[in-house]
Amino acid sequence: MPHALTELSLAEVTRPAGQGSEPPHEIRADVCVVGAGIAGLSAAIESARLHRDVVLVDSLPLIGGQMVHSLIGLFCGVFGNGPEYRQLTHGIFDDIFRDLGPAGDLHFQPGHTKTVYYNEVALGRWLERTIRSLGVKTVLGTVLQRADLTDGRMTGIELASRYGNVTIAAHGFVDASGDAALTWQAGLPCWVPERPIYGSQQVIVENVDESHKPDWGEIDALLAARGDEHGLLRRGGLAFFFPGRGTAVLNVTHIEAPLDPVAASRAQFDGRDQADTVIALLRSEFPKAFGEARVRAYGYPGRRQTRWIKGRHQLTTDQVRHGTWFEDAVARTAWPIELHDRSDGYVWEMFGPDHVHYVPLRAIRALRAAACHDPAGRAQPGGGRPVRGRRRRRAVQRAGDGPVRRHGRGCRACAGPGGPGQRARRRPGPAARPADRERGRK
Repeated sequence: MPHALTELSLAEVTRPAGQGSEPPHEIRADVCVVGAGIAGLSAAIESARLHRDVVLVDSLPLIGGQMVHSLIGLFCGVFGNGPEYRQLTHGIFDDIFRDLGPAGDLHFQPGHTKTVYYNEVALGRWLERTIRSLGVKTVLGTVLQRADLTDGRMTGIELASRYGNVTIAAHGFVDASGDAALTWQAGLPCWVPERPIYGSQQVIVENVDESHKPDWGEIDALLAARGDEHGLLRRGGLAFFFPGRGTAVLNVTHIEAPLDPVAASRAQFDGRDQADTVIALLRSEFPKAFGEARVRAYGYPGRRQTRWIKGRHQLTTDQVRHGTWFEDAVARTAWPIELHDRSDGYVWEMFGPDHVHYVPLRAIRALRAAACHDPAGRAQPGGGRPVRGRRRRRAVQRAGDGPVRRHGRGCRACAGPGGPGQRARRRPGPAARPADRERGRK
């Protein structure tokens, strides 16, 4: 009896000739989110929970962005500084903590602040199940080709995919691309840093003996002392040990983060070379902890500041240091001032135990990149809220009166209420109540 596959019939096909002969795939939605990292996923999930029809777009063939695929493995800025460790960010984090904590896929590490280690595989699957359960449509593995503006309002985008072009029309758009790709394509104002801001090549090593792990600061000191002789760009770094796993996430490199496609590809290889050099050095200097260590996975290149939306308000370091409260505050965190603008080091300015600083909506909103609508469907002046989600770190300028650019994993603008379609009117938590407001105005 012949196998069924031997009877398979074939049909010859040829792409129609002529420009525009192949019609694009057309999608309509209430909200289109460009970028499927923590910022975009938060916006998509919150919008879908408000019964909006949502389509989520990303250039990768899978969701999760740097949060999952750069192997960062660490949430920062969700909690305030000790001794209270107040949770400053809610929204999607409440759900992640509720569902992944009991399974042992989270580890809460108290220190000056409280950070959260996570299992990136478990988190990635949780995100996939969540958006599917909410009916969020995904269009992955695409490249943004065009953004349409009509009377200052974004009305549609066109994407290229291996399956043909895709057009998306929506009432509102969220730019969570990580490098203001949507805003830039629309011809709206963006910022770029005056000097390079370095990214990182994260790597997970296995066969690590946690019982002999170096004390806090020992890896930093080793790389500072011997980094030059080994050709390392970054002269410091950290290892995050997930208890009981025999693994560590190494954040020990600096790599360039150019917007040029050829240079960006080259930077990925350079980053892996840097990571390999550090691992060899750790094996020789800390043999009890890292003597048998080997690479389990290299993450996608982590990128910090490349290009971002020029909002209506640019935070300053003084406003961050003084915890200035804003009437339109949608984000709060206590994470230190951090800037990776030197290849061999970085700025790290910590705050006291009662410090909280805020992000106004004006700082994360492009001038007219999208449109908010009232119940009657009329566009509101000034456009909507294309939130540009950033990496896990907040990077700011050195000067006391210089501009601050900070979004990320611990930022409510990126990962909790306040973004497009999110619960922006939720009552402020403890850190945003009148006592904090009065302190911020001083």
